[in-house]
This record gives sequence, C-alpha cells and structure tokens, in this order.
Amino acid sequence: MDKSIHNTDIYQNPLNTRYASKEMSFIFSDDYKFSTWRKLWVALAESEMQLGINITEQQVEELKQHIYDINYDVAVQREKETRHDVMSHVHAYGVQCPNAKPIIHLGATSAYVGDNTDVIQMTEGLKLVKTKLLNTLNNMAEFSKKFKDLPTLGFTHFQAAQLTTVGKRCTLWMQDFLMDLEELEFQLSRMKLRGVKGTTGTQASFMSLFNGDHDKIRKLDQMIADKMGFEKTFAVTGQTYSRKLDSQVLNVLGQIAESAYKFSNDIRLLQHLKEVEEPFEKQQIGSSAMAYKRNPMRSERIGALARFVIVNTLNPAITAATQWFERTLDDSANKRLAIPQAFLAVDSILEIMINVTSGLVVYEKMIKKHVEQELPFMATESILMEAVMRGGDRQELHERIRVYSMEAGKRVKEEGLDNNLIDLIRLDPEFNLTTEEIDQLMDARNFIGRAPEQVEEFLHEYIYPVLDQNKDVLNIKVDLKV
Repeated sequence: MDKSIHNTDIYQNPLNTRYASKEMSFIFSDDYKFSTWRKLWVALAESEMQLGINITEQQVEELKQHIYDINYDVAVQREKETRHDVMSHVHAYGVQCPNAKPIIHLGATSAYVGDNTDVIQMTEGLKLVKTKLLNTLNNMAEFSKKFKDLPTLGFTHFQAAQLTTVGKRCTLWMQDFLMDLEELEFQLSRMKLRGVKGTTGTQASFMSLFNGDHDKIRKLDQMIADKMGFEKTFAVTGQTYSRKLDSQVLNVLGQIAESAYKFSNDIRLLQHLKEVEEPFEKQQIGSSAMAYKRNPMRSERIGALARFVIVNTLNPAITAATQWFERTLDDSANKRLAIPQAFLAVDSILEIMINVTSGLVVYEKMIKKHVEQELPFMATESILMEAVMRGGDRQELHERIRVYSMEAGKRVKEEGLDNNLIDLIRLDPEFNLTTEEIDQLMDARNFIGRAPEQVEEFLHEYIYPVLDQNKDVLNIKVDLKV
C-alpha cells in the first residue's frame, strides 16, 4: 500500500497523488536529492584526493558504500538541533562513515550540494519532459497524416471561415510544441553546474586548501563537472548560481503549458461541436447528475494544470530579480515549492497529452454536416466566377447572390432551417449552370487550398527528422491515475 496516498491525516500534494508520473516524482524525491548530495561529496573528496589533498582511497570507498542507505532519522534529529539541513546530512553521513568523517564537505559551502543538486534535478527533469514532448508530437504526426485530406470548417473569432483540414489544424498544434522542443533542447545544451566556488564564489577556501595553486582549483571545478556528467560549470557565481537559471528553465516549462492549454481549449470547443472528442473510457462517468454527458475532463485538466504552471513562472522570475548581492535565503523556501511543482505539473500535462492524442475520436459525418451548412456561402465566389465566364453580368449576378444570401441567412438564423442558398441559385437561369456543374463547384475539396500538401511538407521537413533522431524514446505508455 502506498503510504503517501493513504496517509489521510495530512495534506497530500495532488501533483504526486493524482497527476504526475512516478519517474518525475522520483527525480524530486528525498532519495534522489540526498543520494545526489552524497554523490557530490564523493566527487569532491575523490577529486581533492586526485589533486594531492591528504585523503585516502579507503575514505573515498567508505563514502561510496553509503550513498543510498541514507540514515534519515539521524539527519532529522540533528536538524532539529542545528536548524541547518546540509550540516545535518554531513553529520548523518559521518555517522555511517567514521573514517571519512573528517574530510566530508572539505572546503565546500552548503550551496555546493544544494545548488549542484538543483541543477542536476532540473536537467534530468527536462530530459524526461523532452521524452514526453516527443511522444506527444509522434501521436500528433500520425493523427495529422491520417486526416490531412479531411475538409473541416476553419474558424476565425470562432466564426466559420474558409475551410481547412483536420490534419492541417493539427499541424498548428504541432508547430507550437515543436517550438517548445527547440527551446527545451537549447536550455538543455546550456545547463551547467555551480561547481565548487566557496562561500561567496571566490574559492577562497580552496586557495587555502591548495596553497594558492590556481590551476588545481580550476581543475577541481572541471573534475566535479566531469564526474557528475556535465561539460561546464558557471564561470562566476556568488554563493549560489544565478537564479536566472531557474527562471529560464521554468520559462521553458511555461511555454509547453501555453501550447498544451491552446490544444486543450481547441479540443474542448471541437467536442462541443461534436466533431472531435478526447478518449472516453467504457466505465467513465461524465457527470454525477447527467448520465448521458461526455465531458472533456482530460482537456480541462490540461488547462487547469497549465494555468498553474504559467502563473508559477513568476516565482523564479521574482526570486532572480530580488536576490541581494552574493545571496539571500529568501529564495530557498520558494524554490522548494516552485521548481519541483512546475516539473510535476508539466509532466502531468504531457502524460494527459499523450493519452488524449493517442485516442482522439473524429466524427467525419458531423464535420461534413457543418461544412455543408456553411459551404454555400463560401462557394458563391466560385459560382460567380464560373457564371461570368459563361457570359453572365458580374454585377447583376453579384447582386442576386447578395439577395439570395440574405434570404438563406434569415432562413437559417431566424427559422432554424437548412441553408437553401444553392437551391436558390440553381433555380435562377441567369447563372446558366446545371445541377451537376454546381455540385462539382460545391465539392469541399475545392476549398482547402494546399492544406494536404502543407501537412506532408511540414511532417517530412520538420517533424519526421526530429522523431527519427529520437526514435529510441518513442511509443512510451502512460497510465493516468484518475
């Protein structure tokens, strides 16, 4: 039994209990955080030893043996006494590693483990987000290709406009997510550790430790980065890395939320029109009162979580703007909330996105019905041009179409009847067109422009190359908790 879900006497964060994946929750878990602290202490001790500091291989090995069996009870009790989380875990690690105890955290400040772990967690979180973003795009690519030729009403201002296709509309969603992917990859490419910089970023403690040997101190910084899987560290820091990094990372997450929100709103509107629906499971209940309802609850949840993420991007922005000199501690409590929850929420959003995009239901007959209701108005220009080419008077025919359009519009809006505009034109001999000729002009495929070709071009030029490069992470399975 999962204690976190069944511990009913305290508040449980729904991002963990209802929405986010186990993978993302683990990245921001205590086990991941504090084992990473210990890995950083191992990397520091091992690197200092390799650079000539009096640390033995036995001490380093002792530290390595206790990376994962964290004695939380000792750390918790110590923090009650010291009110300092890092020193409490230094103490707890030392209890397990008595021989290495004297050299744990040698020359470092709290930000060495705190900040470097934050960067590592955000980096791993971005990698997981990237995987799920790619899977969303993969689902959308299949959907877009399948329906690239299916004419549907385009909407501007949510008013019927020129036709597009169901597949072409999907490319608009995909393009937003592709832009997000590009931003995410750029952000991943410039993630770097804080490194070992000392209490105010001057590395003064290491100047003492290495007897003023600048080269060894620079090597130490790079060795830590290498051992932790990073190419670089920040060139300069205060006590902490610049909090602008947090803001940059959450801006990437916020942009993904924006794209998902746009998608979810469109699906909700399409579901209202009964044209496209999100998946609806056999035993799913749409409403507690109205048993017939099929509410777009997954798309609504995407919107709800996206709103949270977008607003949350203000937290690191304000934190970055209000830091004093080399550091203040008013970032800490905010970071503990803002950063993990942003990742958990975006992870949740993309889990739902993968689920929804893998099972969208398209009602082609309803789409066709809506097209046919509006197509007479859109076809009038083609009918006018064809009639003029057969010798008709453009101005006279234009006036007739205007009058007939007013009559048909009144019939539709005031009387609730079908659009009879084309019937009125058929009965007018001035247009000199047969029923068959008018029907040919009324083919919806005449009004979708290059939409099918645009879908193919977009997929082959932009989407498929990205998916091919990342094919090893595609086709993952998600299991929504609720």
